[in-house]
Amino acid sequence: MSIPLKPLGREDIRRLESALIAMALFDKETIEALRDPHERVTWVDSLYTAAAALAREKAGMPISKIAEELGVTEATVRRHLRGESRAGQIVAKVYERLAEEGLKLELPEGLAPQRCRDEELKQALEAVRGALKEALDRINAVLST
Repeated sequence: MSIPLKPLGREDIRRLESALIAMALFDKETIEALRDPHERVTWVDSLYTAAAALAREKAGMPISKIAEELGVTEATVRRHLRGESRAGQIVAKVYERLAEEGLKLELPEGLAPQRCRDEELKQALEAVRGALKEALDRINAVLST
């Protein structure tokens, strides 16, 4: 499946947004943040907002419309797009990787299921899976409104 770097419509935006979220969730920095159960929920939300904002910006949508669609302030959208948030920085880095390498989902070293020897790593992997499912559910909920 081809991921459009410059989306032309809703379906393209959804595909780019989904790719950005999936790749961001498997980023080493994200996995580290997801280890903390107190930050897990806010991280998924921030990654979703940053990815959704970037996908819409790449489609040429104005900041005001992006904020309206995502239900956040324009300041929040700007902060993510300028890389002033950790989630915005990760999503921007992921977008560059996507542009250079295409869609690649690889578990960071030590998190592959066959290598998980201790309970902490297994829990981290489950947290990433749960976060990915939650993010994709949120995308579908936004797109169905």
